Amino acid sequence: MTLLTSIVESPLQAAEGEQSVVNGSVLELDHLGLIVQDIPVGRNFLQQTLGITRWTPVVDDPGLCVSVQFGTAPRGQLTYELIAPLGESTPIANALRTGKHILNHLAYLTPDLEASAAHLREQGCYPAGDPQPALAYEGRRVQFWMSPLRFVIELIEKPGHRHRFEEPSL
Repeated sequence: MTLLTSIVESPLQAAEGEQSVVNGSVLELDHLGLIVQDIPVGRNFLQQTLGITRWTPVVDDPGLCVSVQFGTAPRGQLTYELIAPLGESTPIANALRTGKHILNHLAYLTPDLEASAAHLREQGCYPAGDPQPALAYEGRRVQFWMSPLRFVIELIEKPGHRHRFEEPSL
């Protein structure tokens, strides 16, 4: 097994439906967010480098000022979200300009945004903004948090959500 194979095939995501319960807050890992300048370029890189071949359609979300697409390997171990800016004066465009926070966030599904937010706040996290509807999650609310370890956590109020990946064309 090569290093690349072990990275691609490692079971980084909990088994489908498996959840973590911490102090009453239910969280399920959904995806790892990566900021890119151009979604097709990012998609091509992940396909060629990590074997990410199953993709959702691209979603342009003017409310969040982003364009997003989710991808996974055929065995679905980990879902990646490619995030491109819609506009030059957005936090995503700023991250690209500065080269910071490109490996952007870990996202978790939750049935109760307020309870999970309270749990994060108790752990020393602070909100990066108010909850907002996200088109990629059928308008359900998302909220980003900065952790004391300086990584971003996204909460998604959409329990049990599964991305609709298209099969790769041959």
